[in-house]
Amino acid sequence: MDLYLEVYAGGGEFYSEDRYRRQLDLHMQRAGWELVTATVGGALAGYIYGFPLPSQTRWWEGIHEPVPPGFTDEDGKRTFALSELLVHPAWRRRGIAAVLHDELLANRTEARATLLVRPANAAAQSAYRSWGWTKVTRLQPTWEAAPMFDVLLRPIGAPARLTEGRTNSPRHTR
Repeated sequence: MDLYLEVYAGGGEFYSEDRYRRQLDLHMQRAGWELVTATVGGALAGYIYGFPLPSQTRWWEGIHEPVPPGFTDEDGKRTFALSELLVHPAWRRRGIAAVLHDELLANRTEARATLLVRPANAAAQSAYRSWGWTKVTRLQPTWEAAPMFDVLLRPIGAPARLTEGRTNSPRHTR
């Protein structure tokens, strides 16, 4: 929680501790929920988590049309939703996000992955493009004070980048 609050300090009500605690509690209960963390010197440097979208998902609520027919159809095995990717400000631009990203997606069996990113977040947009993500449309969640997001999509089987030379191995939690 401390890392989330530091990364999103001053982000407004949508990035509040209360809302994130509720979101995290719901997400952790999802079948297939997975977390990968990175530590440096025993301190949390970053984390990423996601889960497969169930057939009755609310993930796509607020999506902007048009989207391809069947785009939002889910069955619990089709789409992995990458929900959060956070790196402590002191550890950014060192490849930690890329390692977390690749580690989380490396053994997923879903056909595709999706995520939501703020259109103005140039650093994240650039990173995701370099990691094989493509913008499909926009989505504004139906939650109170929710911002507009770009919807990105990526095939799960896309080749991962080389991560040799990394000294800190990510940790998984399922």
